[in-house]
Order: sequence, then structure tokens, then C-alpha cells
Amino acid sequence: MDSINQQQPEQNHQDLRTAEAIAKMQELAGKTNTCFFSTSLRRSDAPTTRPMAVLEVDDQGHFWFLSSIDSHKNQELQHDPSVQLLFQGSSHSDFMSVVGTATISTDHDRIKELWNPALKTWFTEGEDDPRITVVEVTPQEGYYWDTKHGNAVAYAKIALGAIIGKTLDDSIEGNLSV
Repeated sequence: MDSINQQQPEQNHQDLRTAEAIAKMQELAGKTNTCFFSTSLRRSDAPTTRPMAVLEVDDQGHFWFLSSIDSHKNQELQHDPSVQLLFQGSSHSDFMSVVGTATISTDHDRIKELWNPALKTWFTEGEDDPRITVVEVTPQEGYYWDTKHGNAVAYAKIALGAIIGKTLDDSIEGNLSV
């Protein structure tokens, strides 16, 4: 038998469900507060992807954004509400992909809750700007890749593994089901 076929699978897979999945989504999204927001997933060519600021991940695991009513993104979401959110918290860990469905509203109370002064860069009239919409992404599925014990331990294991010639992987990955 081939030595590749005889090796045991890595022990670094852990699927997370409901509360654990939501906590992991909140943790990883909170490390960067920015994601790559992809729309038009059902097109035959590549989806459209742009950076977006995540303003909140709520207790149900929904992601919240503010967007302009006249943006290409909002137009694309009206034709196809399926989206993918891609996160990278650091150059070596905190990766996450979430696929879900986006809904757009003009709920002024929610706009006020999500508003922060930095958004005035895009909405010059402030939280009362008539162009502001709320985009809520309800996740359907996700996947994460992270370290088990944080970056410092992961780096130490990599260095030690290189010295002794043995894999000392500290990664953890799995599905996210809300």
C-alpha cells in the first residue's frame, strides 16, 4: 500500500452548530470588522466582490451592513439575494466563509442602531441620508479555519516542528451551521 494511503487523517476538524457556530462567526468577524462581500453568485462568470464593513453580527448569526440604495451591490441583490462573505482576520489565521441570503430594507430605527460617524464618508447627510439602506445577511452555511490556541502557540509549534522535522499543526477547521 502507498504510504500516503496509510496515514491517519488530521485531527483538526470540528463542526460547530447553533450557539457555538454563532459565537465563532462573531469572534472571527469581530477580529477584522471587514469582509469581502460577493454578489451575483449564480452567474456563469465570476461573482462581484467588494470590501464591506460588518457593523454587527447579532445573536442569531445575522450579519448587518449599511449600503447605498443606488449602489451596484443593492441592484445585484435585487436580482439575486445569494451572497458569500469572506473574512481574513490575520495573515495566518481567522479565516471564514459564509454563504447566505441578503435582504434590503430602509428601517430607519435599525440604521440609527448601526450608525457610526465614520460612515459619513459614504453618507454625507449622516444617519438621515435618504440613500442609506440596511443589508441583513442570513447565513445558510459556513466554513472556518483558525488556530486552536492562538497565533503565538501556532507559531511556536511551526518553529518547533521545523526544528524536529515533525508536523505540529495547531489549526482547527470545520463547518458552521446556524
